[in-house]
Amino acid sequence: MQENNKAENKIPNCVGIIMDGNRRWAKGKGQMAFLGHKAGGETLKKVVKFAQEAGVKHIIFFTFSTENWNRSLDEVSYLLNLIGDFLAKELEYFNEEGGVLHCVGDLSRFNVSLQKTLKEAEEKTRNNTGIHVYFALNYGGRAEILSAVKKIVQEHKAQATTEEISEQYFAKHLQTGDMPDPDIIIRTSGEMRLSGFLPWQGVYSELFFTKTLWPDFSEEEFLKILDEYSNRERRIGK
Repeated sequence: MQENNKAENKIPNCVGIIMDGNRRWAKGKGQMAFLGHKAGGETLKKVVKFAQEAGVKHIIFFTFSTENWNRSLDEVSYLLNLIGDFLAKELEYFNEEGGVLHCVGDLSRFNVSLQKTLKEAEEKTRNNTGIHVYFALNYGGRAEILSAVKKIVQEHKAQATTEEISEQYFAKHLQTGDMPDPDIIIRTSGEMRLSGFLPWQGVYSELFFTKTLWPDFSEEEFLKILDEYSNRERRIGK
């Protein structure tokens, strides 16, 4: 109880999560990789609940990266179908819980059916007042920054002045839109890198790396991370 009270003193406004380890989790249990991804989807749903109960206002999940297209065709097809099925199945749950869903990244590469599912999820939940849940889909940090530059050049026909291009102005053109910068970024499975996740937004994020595979990530571990965050001093360059 004492640990929870500490965390409540300084709750992160925005949490970023790199969900890693689904395939290793499945392999360790002698199962197909597909079942690891399915288990990971269930963990995502639980973590949203943990975060909302802890007082987190925004949470973003690295759901499908631009590099994921390099996996086998069968796995990519399964992942995309899983994303669509998960949102369609759980949309009512998120809506009833007051969650506001956002799908960020370059969604144009997805098929029309999936794009429609993503748009419907956003539309149905846009007026809710609960936690904002962002799914980073076909997302890559470098691609996002290049996309922002292209948007700015197109808007100004390459005639924007240097005074106009401030950090705030640039940030408005990022795929994450109005999402606040993450106070913390968590990566599961023991890998200690960000792999292109939020390079602009995460410059001052507190980083947490855990060896736990994503399907096994628990409320207890999440609260321990919040507790450690509450005890860190964020200088933000000061």
